[in-house]
Amino acid sequence: MSNRSLVLQRHRHLKWRALDPVEAGLMVLCGVSIIGFTGSVFFDVVTRELGAPWLWLQQVTTGFFAWGVFIGMAAAARRNDHLYLVEITKRLTGPKRTFMESFNRLVVLGVAACMVWFGYKNALLDLGSFRMPSLIPLTWYTASVPLSGFLIALFAVEQLVNGWQNGFEGPEDTIDLAELAQ
Repeated sequence: MSNRSLVLQRHRHLKWRALDPVEAGLMVLCGVSIIGFTGSVFFDVVTRELGAPWLWLQQVTTGFFAWGVFIGMAAAARRNDHLYLVEITKRLTGPKRTFMESFNRLVVLGVAACMVWFGYKNALLDLGSFRMPSLIPLTWYTASVPLSGFLIALFAVEQLVNGWQNGFEGPEDTIDLAELAQ
């Protein structure tokens, strides 16, 4: 992978190359969501100030926000950017490190399973609810939750399997955050 890749090379030993296109796609979708959210808010404000509001823009904004948040959670889980106690666990080694890293990912896996199950149930319920004035089913917004949960679960399993096989310690663990800030 080149330096211009959307796939983060940090914690490479915890990743399967087969899922790299998924991470790259998630990063593109995050960018689209941010641009779409910002643009729709901008045009919403402009059209309201001009006295001719486009009411449907609030629905577009909600969609970009919901999908951006949940797709962003999945991308961050793959990139090991949050959801874990990284600064605490990177100071540990051996069995203590394996236990803490496994515990963290098992908790995330449990939360992801809840997102899939309850998000799916909620999306089914939302098939009968519609946003006005366009009458878009709320499922278009809430479907992001189970999809995100599935991806987070997939990435947690990926990191667990690779961590158990290769160890959770990586070369980036020797770098201190204070050094990166300088």
